[in-house]
Amino acid sequence: MKKFCVIGNPIDHSLSPKLHNFWFKRNKINAIYEKKLLKKDEIPELVGSLRKAEISGVNVTVPFKNTVIPFLDDLSLEAKKTNSVNTLCKEGDKIIGHNTDIAGFELAIRYINYDVKRKKAFIIGAGGVSPSIIFALKNMGCEDISLTNRTLENAEKIKEIFKEIKIERWGNIPEFDIVINATSVGLKNENFILDFKKLGNNRFFYDVIYNPNETNFLKNAKQSGNKIENGRMMFIYQAHQSFALWNKVLPKIDEETIEILK
Repeated sequence: MKKFCVIGNPIDHSLSPKLHNFWFKRNKINAIYEKKLLKKDEIPELVGSLRKAEISGVNVTVPFKNTVIPFLDDLSLEAKKTNSVNTLCKEGDKIIGHNTDIAGFELAIRYINYDVKRKKAFIIGAGGVSPSIIFALKNMGCEDISLTNRTLENAEKIKEIFKEIKIERWGNIPEFDIVINATSVGLKNENFILDFKKLGNNRFFYDVIYNPNETNFLKNAKQSGNKIENGRMMFIYQAHQSFALWNKVLPKIDEETIEILK
């Protein structure tokens, strides 16, 4: 039986095992997928397990999308351009880091028929998923992207990759059409200290978090008359791409797939 896993810290919230094991069963693949709470100093051992084929594939989530890179042999083009990895594969005798978050976000936005062309996007958080969201927004024709982060230095590092984006000091909220929470704030029902109420309504609030279903970020936005969307479809689409890389099978995404994650 093949073994797969997702690594992160925290990891309790992850529904990856539920989704991948559902697809394994549906596609009659003899495999199991688990979640592993990891510390940074345990990453080399984990990559070693993949190298020795004790594990057949790994997903990477917060906070290891960047820190895993030095332990890999090579990166896909998308992973190189974003300096962010969420999927590990053994290809020949090499461990390759891929980025399926880009496709995941883009397909999720297209799924709800939201057009980002010539829109103003405001991203909160400069963690591992933020470069993927910026890359995807640019792919879709978004020309005005602002980024803010509590630690300014981390935002500046992303600006080195995407020189055209604007950096906002923490607490400043620029004019925007779509605001994206790319942080882990909300996993435990925490609140943002950023105040969006003075900006009015009819904007689009997107949260990459999918569990819980509605973070306080989204609840408050909805109460103020804004459109909201959580990260469930992004999660499904990025997993879909990872599953295909590992198993050479494109699993079906249908209502049953979406329902098992609700």
